[in-house]
Amino acid sequence: MSKSLMYPVSSSYGMSWFSYDINKYTNLKTVAIPMAIFALSLLIVGMTWASTGLPVKPGIDFKGGTAVTLSTTDNEDAIRAYFAGFPLEPITKDVSSRLYLLKFTAMSADQNQQLVEKINARYPDANVDYIDSTFGATLQGQALIALLFSFIGMALVVFIAFRTFVPSFAVVSCAFIDMVGTAAGMTLVGIPLTLPTTAALLMLIGYSVDSDILLTMRVLKRQGKLEDKLAGAFHTGIIMTSTTLAAVLSIWVVSALGQIEILRDMAAVLLIGLLLDIMNTWITNASILKWYVEGKVS
Repeated sequence: MSKSLMYPVSSSYGMSWFSYDINKYTNLKTVAIPMAIFALSLLIVGMTWASTGLPVKPGIDFKGGTAVTLSTTDNEDAIRAYFAGFPLEPITKDVSSRLYLLKFTAMSADQNQQLVEKINARYPDANVDYIDSTFGATLQGQALIALLFSFIGMALVVFIAFRTFVPSFAVVSCAFIDMVGTAAGMTLVGIPLTLPTTAALLMLIGYSVDSDILLTMRVLKRQGKLEDKLAGAFHTGIIMTSTTLAAVLSIWVVSALGQIEILRDMAAVLLIGLLLDIMNTWITNASILKWYVEGKVS
C-alpha cells in the first residue's frame, strides 16, 4: 500500500489550491495537536465544573435570577447607574426598537423585592420575569439528562451500525471530543449554558456524528485504495461542513448585528463545534481508521 497520500483535488474536483495528506506524518504525530487541544479543553471544563457545578458557566435559565425587558430612551450607562448595587449582568439592546434586556443574578427575596420596586418606580411598563434558583436547578438537571441520553443514543446507533469496536469507538470518541472542546470554547468566549445553547449542543451531536459516519462508511464499505477512499470522503465531507458553516456564520453575523442574543449564542456554539469537528474528523478519526485498516491488511 502506498505510503503517500497527496490528493491534488484539482485532478478530479477542480480545487487545485488544496491537498489532503494524512500520511505525511505518523499516526501519533498526526493526532498530537488534536489531543493537546483536547487535554487543554478537559482542564478548562474541569475547572469550570469545580467552580460552578456545570461544564459551562450557567446562565440565568439554570442558576436563577431576574430578567427585565424595558423600553426607554435612557442609554446603557444611565441604566447601569440606576441599578447600581444590584447584580446586573451585561446589558443587551435591540437597536431597532430601543428595547433593553437586563439580567440580574439570583438575589435574596428582600433584595429582589427592592429591585422590583425600583423597576416600577422608573420603568412601570417593564416586563419582569423571575426564575427561582430551585427551578433553575431542576432545568439544569433536565438539560444534562437530555445531553447524556442523546449521546448514549447516538453511541448505541453507531455501534449497531458498524458492529466493529475500533471504528465505532472512533466515531463516538470524536463526538465526545467535539463536545468537550465546544464547552471549553464557550467558557473562553463567555457564552453561558442556557436552554438555547443546550439545544445547540444537541444539534452539534448530530452534526459531529454525520461527518464521522460519512468517513467511516467510505473507508470500511467501499472498495479501492485507502488513500483514494479517504480523499473522496474528505472532498464530500468538507463541502458538506463548509456549507453548514457558511449558513451558521450568516446567522451569527445577522444576529450579532441585530443583537439577537439567543440566535447569536446558538450560532456561536455551532461555529465552535463545527470548526473542531473538521479537525477531529479529518485528522483524529481518519488517523484511527488508517491505523485500523493498515493493521488488518498487515
